[in-house]
Amino acid sequence: MSTKILIVDDSTTDRLIISTMLADYHTLTACDGLDAMALIEKNPDIDLVILDLNMPRMNGFEVLEAMQENPEFRKIRTIILTNYDEIDNEVKGLELGAVDYIRKPLNIQSLLIRINIHIKLKQVQKMIEQDNERLDAMVLKKTREVAATRDITIQALVGLLEVRNVESSRHTIRTQLIMKILCDHLKTKDKYKDILTEAYVKELVTTTPLHDIGKVGIPDNILLKPGRLTDDEFTIMKKHVNYGVNALQNEIYCDEDVPSFIKTAMEIVGAHHEKYDGTGYPNGLLGGAIPLPGRLMAIIDVYDALTSKRIYKPAYDFDYSIDLIISESGKHFDPDIVVGFLEIKEQVAEISRKFIQEIHEVETL
Repeated sequence: MSTKILIVDDSTTDRLIISTMLADYHTLTACDGLDAMALIEKNPDIDLVILDLNMPRMNGFEVLEAMQENPEFRKIRTIILTNYDEIDNEVKGLELGAVDYIRKPLNIQSLLIRINIHIKLKQVQKMIEQDNERLDAMVLKKTREVAATRDITIQALVGLLEVRNVESSRHTIRTQLIMKILCDHLKTKDKYKDILTEAYVKELVTTTPLHDIGKVGIPDNILLKPGRLTDDEFTIMKKHVNYGVNALQNEIYCDEDVPSFIKTAMEIVGAHHEKYDGTGYPNGLLGGAIPLPGRLMAIIDVYDALTSKRIYKPAYDFDYSIDLIISESGKHFDPDIVVGFLEIKEQVAEISRKFIQEIHEVETL
């Protein structure tokens, strides 16, 4: 595609001289700013504008201002034409976005050299923009591939638990839904609004299903035991936290930064059995020393365990479960998160009701 140049000057002679000089290019001409803007609107692919400043109806400054208001028009390079005694106009024109100036009466050779320089610069600019577009497309494709690989890996790991009938897919979906609405609610509060960004919430929701992934390393006689665990059995059961953290640790390479979603997953897995008063496991962390993902997952996991039927217990009703959570505020759970959880308890209850209804429908088939 040939270079397109717009010549804007109220002098017929100057327009003719410049057009003749640029016979090798595709040129358009306008006698004032209004005509120029109409041509720019119709031809947004114009590469260069040669713009006189002193014109009737709409002067060159007004054209520059109008071009600055449109992001597409800002890409057009503009050379302004000024008289020898108009130094202030030169400065003002450059401040309004012009890339160069040339003084009247025209020095044809000088103008041609400057035009050729700016046309080459425009061509380089286009090449850079095209390269950037290709790079952006490649980065986007790679990002999507990484995200898809991550999601597939998470689904595969969680599938290991589901195959052993330890956790159902409904548990995975419920905890993800609760994590999403809890985070969305908490980020409306001053304490969390700068922490719970959209990207971070997405990571939390995506990695929620991994919280008990370490249970794949627990023997069936303990994992699937229908009754209460003995002290020794519970000691073995608690190891699932470190099993899960170690499994994720294997995804980290010593010479690379830890991917943020793996870090988030490790905090969910490693801290969701910690208790706010420091009596939890595996590290007995206290209060704010417990990573936020662990504090969030703790209340979500306990609520879902209370309201769901498990191999070792029946499902408890909603009110009983909420009362228990309230009683554990400041002990098992972060008090601020408990407050937020209670503020959305009806939304949480709706999630539970929906899945209870689905289970009932399946069991009656």
